[in-house]
Amino acid sequence: MKSLRLLMLTVCLLASCTTLPTPEPTATAVVPYRITPDENPFAPGLADVNWQVATVTIVSVGLSEQYEFSPPRAMLSLVGYMPSVCNELRVSINPPDEDFNLYVDVYSLINPDVQCDNVFQQFETSILLGTYSPGRYAVWVNDVLMGDFVSY
Repeated sequence: MKSLRLLMLTVCLLASCTTLPTPEPTATAVVPYRITPDENPFAPGLADVNWQVATVTIVSVGLSEQYEFSPPRAMLSLVGYMPSVCNELRVSINPPDEDFNLYVDVYSLINPDVQCDNVFQQFETSILLGTYSPGRYAVWVNDVLMGDFVSY
């Protein structure tokens, strides 16, 4: 019995001298963010509250990187048409999500109190998307993947 106690004491002393393994710290992912937005003449505004949301038909979308700016920026080019000449174009550029997806909503607004002829109104515009934290961003326009760009 005495030798059993001595053996247990020895095991306890040896066990207390060993170090316990600690978990390795996990790398945290960098959350993407927009550093600075560029001027968007078609951004939604406070006056849009009383207007009705209407559709647009997008015929062509282009995504290009503009290297004449420092840092380089992505430019979104849109060609399409709206259902009437009274519709106003809106382009909402949402902040990127944690997966580096950049969602852009393109739609039009119409004042419900104004009667207007249903004559298609064409539009062609280009919008700088702004500067972003480093990473590769996928650009989605009205939930359709249009391309990607890299921010340094």
